[in-house]
Amino acid sequence: MDQHSISEFRLNLAKRLKAIAVAGSTAGALDAAAAVFQFMISGGKNPVRIFLFIASGVFGKEAMSGGYFIAFLGLLFHFFIAFSWATIFFLSYPRISTISRNKFLNGMAYGLLVWLVMNLVVLPLSRVPPIPFDFSKAVIGTLILMACVGLPISLIADKHFSKE
Repeated sequence: MDQHSISEFRLNLAKRLKAIAVAGSTAGALDAAAAVFQFMISGGKNPVRIFLFIASGVFGKEAMSGGYFIAFLGLLFHFFIAFSWATIFFLSYPRISTISRNKFLNGMAYGLLVWLVMNLVVLPLSRVPPIPFDFSKAVIGTLILMACVGLPISLIADKHFSKE
């Protein structure tokens, strides 16, 4: 590889990492805001409990009685998960875009995939306290992940890859 090719590779990598950071931050913030909103309208008093619940995936049910530091760790875990989903989408984008060129459909399908993996694989393998299945909450959760995670990640990825 010559010096020009190395410089171009580094520039493309930096642009891709920036786009992943924007996608992960956007998805994480939108999903967190939706979770807080949903929690508050369902009668929740303190939205910090959302992030305590997320932290319980690592720390177990004891996290639910934790304080702000544990909630902050839950927030960090939440954004780590959002960045992970954004990274997976960006790595998969060349294959996804050959299956469907519709960025909206791709985002909605990806949000559904995120819900399925999180609820059928990640949460059961984590230490979160068990929650009984509620169909209406599952539908709301799926729609939130489609609109707040899948769609923004897909739109940001599409914009990034259309510039390459």
